[in-house]
Amino acid sequence: MSGSETEDTLRLTVLGQALIQHDLRADPWPDLSVLAAMFARADVCFTDLETAIRGPQAEVPTRQGVFLHAADPVVLDCLKELSIALVATANNHAWDLGTGGIVGALAALDARGFAHAGTGVSLAAAAAPAYRRTANGTVALVAMASAAIRDGAAATVTRAGVNELHRDAEGALDAVDTGRIFAAIAEAAMQADVVLAYHHNHILEQSGRATPLWQRAFARQCIDTGASLYLSHGTPRLHGIEFYRGKPIFYDLGNLIFQTATEEGFYDDAVWQSVVAECRFAGGHFQDMTLTPLQLSPRGITGASDLATRGRPSIVRGVAANAILDRLAELSRPFGTALERADGTAVIRIA
Repeated sequence: MSGSETEDTLRLTVLGQALIQHDLRADPWPDLSVLAAMFARADVCFTDLETAIRGPQAEVPTRQGVFLHAADPVVLDCLKELSIALVATANNHAWDLGTGGIVGALAALDARGFAHAGTGVSLAAAAAPAYRRTANGTVALVAMASAAIRDGAAATVTRAGVNELHRDAEGALDAVDTGRIFAAIAEAAMQADVVLAYHHNHILEQSGRATPLWQRAFARQCIDTGASLYLSHGTPRLHGIEFYRGKPIFYDLGNLIFQTATEEGFYDDAVWQSVVAECRFAGGHFQDMTLTPLQLSPRGITGASDLATRGRPSIVRGVAANAILDRLAELSRPFGTALERADGTAVIRIA
């Protein structure tokens, strides 16, 4: 990591989403231990859990086929061994095993010591901030999801579910939803050194290749309310990085793990590329980040039917790394963000 360390330096590593349906440790590859060591450098490491968790409270699946994302609780043990400790659960797959599946997943996360936000046993619980306290400071998470949240999946006053942010046909965000979300961010800002506003968004433009203007405005509102950074997933592919009031906005970090059962060729090459963003904060203020390119395996090691080893990340160097960073630089350029290259990685510093 660039720059000097101070006693109050807090390291927050943010990652692409984790569509994990098999235990990665069952068939390790060289970069598994390398990534685990990288993530362990952080005080807090964050991802989105894009998978429903099987368990005694899980119900009949609410969808069928290749877009059913469900896994045994052992995948949580895998994420924990990777030093991931903070997870968002607000997304369009949280309800894949019904309301009971959401409640069971919360219990499984609690049992393993994860801090998590975005779903809950009620709307108040789903909207509430989660806190991860470390020797170098506290990170708070407020998480929400937009679109592709099916009937029955959203949390209500009396029903477990997802903290949903609605947008009407005219393009306006629901005032009740934004009021609840901004109140949670403001509360978190009073309790934590760093506040992460997480948004799983499926209201897309240009097949997910463009960042919508309304999302840019919402991200800035989150920061105005007290967030230290905003991060989104959903497309699932890399989008640009913007800075607003000296605070980073990640419009999409793509995938960390992508164990999809879709047929080969369903997704283009860009979906299998991502970056690890190691961010440093001092006194609660963003200092810099190091971006390390990742390449995910688009097919399993034994063929198309090998889903357990599909979508696994590895660090890339050389030409492959430069290609990913070139694309991220191009995506970030319209936001006025410049990447400094350094030995197969990139650094972004705040002026």
